[in-house]
Amino acid sequence: MAASRYRRFLKLCEEWPVDETKRGRDLGAYLRQRVAQAFREGENTQVAEPEACDQMYESLARLHSNYYKHKYPRPRDTSFSGLSLEEYKLILSTDTLEELKEMDKSMWKKLQEKFSSKGPEEDHKA
Repeated sequence: MAASRYRRFLKLCEEWPVDETKRGRDLGAYLRQRVAQAFREGENTQVAEPEACDQMYESLARLHSNYYKHKYPRPRDTSFSGLSLEEYKLILSTDTLEELKEMDKSMWKKLQEKFSSKGPEEDHKA
């Protein structure tokens, strides 16, 4: 039975897409990593909690097949912000988030310098 569980998870991993724009944050990559950890011995791995394992697989399979998207269809493909899916993908990409983080750092430093009681020269002396 463990062998069939392992094969089902492998098939799910093969079908699950990896989003290269989300380096280090992608669900597909995380899923592959977790399956490799859980089934270290491959088909010979003994599953401690088979019911929980099966439940996890079924949940992931429903997500992958868009079960809930079809069960609860949206009347329109819009969001409260009015942005499109492509615009959200661009905004949530790792590169864009890193750029925003850098902008926040520079803004924070500017505010720190503006409201600091001592001049920037005194910070370097201490």
